[in-house]
Amino acid sequence: MYRIAICDDEQPRRADVRRMLLDLSVKTGIDFEPEEFEDGEALLSHYENGGEPFHIWVLDIEMNGLTGIETARQLREKKRLSEQIIFLTSYAEYMLESFDVMTFQYLLKPVDPIVFEEKMLRLCRYFEEKEQEILIVKSAEGDLVLRHDEIIAIEAANSLTVKNRLKITTTRGVHDGRGLISSYADALKEGRFLQIHRSVLVNLSHVHKFSGSRVVMSNGIELPIGRSKIKEVKDACTRFMVLRME
Repeated sequence: MYRIAICDDEQPRRADVRRMLLDLSVKTGIDFEPEEFEDGEALLSHYENGGEPFHIWVLDIEMNGLTGIETARQLREKKRLSEQIIFLTSYAEYMLESFDVMTFQYLLKPVDPIVFEEKMLRLCRYFEEKEQEILIVKSAEGDLVLRHDEIIAIEAANSLTVKNRLKITTTRGVHDGRGLISSYADALKEGRFLQIHRSVLVNLSHVHKFSGSRVVMSNGIELPIGRSKIKEVKDACTRFMVLRME
């Protein structure tokens, strides 16, 4: 599912984008979750109030108050770097300025539905490829974007004050995260990650050796293996090592 922010001060134009997304969803089976904003200030407020991030911003450039480019610039300054931007405008002269905020696409109004669908499908393919390479982790600092190969382990951390606290160990350090181990296990089930304990998820490429019912990782930390999972974990590590050598 892709979350889409539709930001335009004209309600009919927002409805046009929503309709094109619905048509594309019917044709392809891709799920879109659009949310409408009547101006740039409303979109900024969404993030300031801790709203869930979007995959794509569809921004009108000419709006009352902040322009689409000014809105995107403020969001980029707040480290909103993973969202992709599609600008809609009636004037081609904004094109060069729009590239300053890392724009994916610039479409002239009236937007051709076929062209819009083509650009959205390209973005969906982009996200599919990136999801295989990165993991976005919720933390007290905001969203952490981590490469799969730098993640060593994700552990559920006991806390009396923070619900669903996670400890994310990477090659660059340890991060304080939020969420459920099961959610990350599902998101990372295809590939090099394995849940070795109900509260521990490891990157098999960082497994150094086994020590009884524990696994020693590349940075020296030892993590417990669930008693019922010892054989499964050892077999999975063996298969992973064999496949990596082929």
